[in-house]
Amino acid sequence: MKFSTRTTYGLRAMIMLAENYNNGSLSLSQIAGKENLSQGYLERLFVSLKKVGLVKSEKGKSGGYTLGEKPKNIDILKVVNSLEGEISPFHCVLKEGTINCSNKCNCGATSVLLKVQEAITKTLKDISLDDLLKKNK
Repeated sequence: MKFSTRTTYGLRAMIMLAENYNNGSLSLSQIAGKENLSQGYLERLFVSLKKVGLVKSEKGKSGGYTLGEKPKNIDILKVVNSLEGEISPFHCVLKEGTINCSNKCNCGATSVLLKVQEAITKTLKDISLDDLLKKNK
């Protein structure tokens, strides 16, 4: 399973906003320039992030984007879900953890698949933007 560039680039942008949390907003051009990302692509990512309240936009000359919450309150699962959709790495395990096997089997693999999905979800939920800032220092 691989997360797309939506997650990678979105997390990089969110980390920049977290680093700048108490210093006002950042424009997409500032983020794109520092992270060497396409501004157009970032705009599309920020639509998703804004829709779920992870970022807020400010209009005007000094406008830009800020985090919608404190960095310690934003877990990485929220970011990933907003950018990728709900995590469900296996076709027969639904996002809420129920089995949806087209073969209607009880093959034994489902218990392992559920554990993997739960571990991924728990790990992403247990890491906040604030945790990532501390690791970068």
